[in-house]
Amino acid sequence: MKQLRHRAIRDLVDQRPIRTQQELAAALRERGFRTTQATISRDVAELGLVKATRAGTQAYALPPRLAEAEASGEDRLRRLLRDLPAEIRESGLILVVRTLPGSAHPIAAALDRARWPEVAGSVAGDDTVFIALTDRPALKRVRRRLEQFGEHG
Repeated sequence: MKQLRHRAIRDLVDQRPIRTQQELAAALRERGFRTTQATISRDVAELGLVKATRAGTQAYALPPRLAEAEASGEDRLRRLLRDLPAEIRESGLILVVRTLPGSAHPIAAALDRARWPEVAGSVAGDDTVFIALTDRPALKRVRRRLEQFGEHG
């Protein structure tokens, strides 16, 4: 069922602007899928959907390289940070990554899959990821790595 739902989500965001998870849930219901908000949120993160300008509004879109075969978390993180604007700030032993609405979950999921030993954990909102680090040197290393990933070129 999950694979069918994911295929339907990919088709829907490809066919028309879907601006919110509520709109996505309604569109899935039209296709016969009954889902909870938690399921929709997980699907958005797992598919790596991002927000992009479409028909003059911000709407979900497939990431440009979705078709690439199972990239590692680090490769996915590198691509996301290269393709999305991100601002990285420090707060104690936490890195705060601000990005486009709808893009925080894919970044946090890729970071979690990368399993960097310096990262104690992450929490994602809509456009912000909080990354807890184990100590100050780890924070500096991870910040430098994330900034390098975000460099274009």
